[in-house]
Amino acid sequence: MTQLILASTSSARRMMLAQAGVVVEAFAPMVDEDSIKQSLLNHNVSARDIADALAEAKAVKLASKFPAALVIGGDQTLECADGSMLNKPQSPEDAIAQLAQMAGATHKLYSAVVVAERGEPAWRFVATSRMTVRPLSDDFIADYVAVNWDAIRHCVGCYQIEGAGAQLFSQIQGGHFDIMGLPLLPLLSFLRERGILAT
Repeated sequence: MTQLILASTSSARRMMLAQAGVVVEAFAPMVDEDSIKQSLLNHNVSARDIADALAEAKAVKLASKFPAALVIGGDQTLECADGSMLNKPQSPEDAIAQLAQMAGATHKLYSAVVVAERGEPAWRFVATSRMTVRPLSDDFIADYVAVNWDAIRHCVGCYQIEGAGAQLFSQIQGGHFDIMGLPLLPLLSFLRERGILAT
């Protein structure tokens, strides 16, 4: 049976795959995401394509080390209404500023997945979710960050939709799995096509 490797230490991605019955081994891809992202931004690459490129970089990096495996890489980017991109918050103060920036507006969340084989990308998919953040009071933002900082500090957008982050939104157009960090349904379809999952 073909070995499946997840090029990520994301607990959310591992959990989604495990709960769907997909057996994977997870390894840190050890890529310099910040350097890659900055280089792409310097060349005016879109937020969507940055998510795709980062997912590919992670998958390809590990696929070169595990030539007999299929390696799954994933990444997300967040594009604000004004076209700017947000990164994972570096501090509670950063999270507060990001939430204030997103409040009362609709942003796009791009969730990319790339499967690599023998060091080359074999399949890819990018999902786009439109997320409308309701108007948020300063007190709500401060309390939300104080209570949830440990849970949101590794999340672009400072939310975990499966938890208290649901309170941030007035409307969501997008798949639940996509928002959590992995376009799971298209990935499962690909794995069935490859004969790795039962049809």
